[in-house]
Amino acid sequence: MNKGLIFGILFLVGLFSASAQDVTGYWKTIDDVTGEVKSVVAVYEKGGKVYGRVLAIFEEGAYLEDFRNPQKVAEETAGQPYFCGLDIIWDMEKKGDSYKKGKIMDPQNGKHYSCEMWLDGKNLMVRGKIGPIGRNQTWRPLDGSEGLPSDLTLPPLSSFTPVIPQ
Repeated sequence: MNKGLIFGILFLVGLFSASAQDVTGYWKTIDDVTGEVKSVVAVYEKGGKVYGRVLAIFEEGAYLEDFRNPQKVAEETAGQPYFCGLDIIWDMEKKGDSYKKGKIMDPQNGKHYSCEMWLDGKNLMVRGKIGPIGRNQTWRPLDGSEGLPSDLTLPPLSSFTPVIPQ
């Protein structure tokens, strides 16, 4: 077999492996300073785009509430929705091995930013940015229902319909 053919096959295998990365699933957001869990977010696909919805929130690393009985309100977000049940990521499009062209919202202040997401090993890297300036967060996969109430069943990702904040 000649070297060109081998290189071509390896290139195609690498291309298909990179494009096969899937960011959908349940993720724990982590506080940049304390390293504690802040929330659980469902990253789901609908109509060829990817979205992210807050399902549970934590305070000082301890479970506080979830989407079944939301209490805390995102006061700086238009309409003052509950944190739990709020879509904070929307319209992400797959571009190679990352997702781009969508938005992410900081529900604490209601501001929207451009967003990019990609997998780094088992973790999800989420970058919110304005132009070239931004910051990355590392989201870890939720392992089972760790830290969540034993009676909480997470809804299937296919059950979500996007609700994009204004």
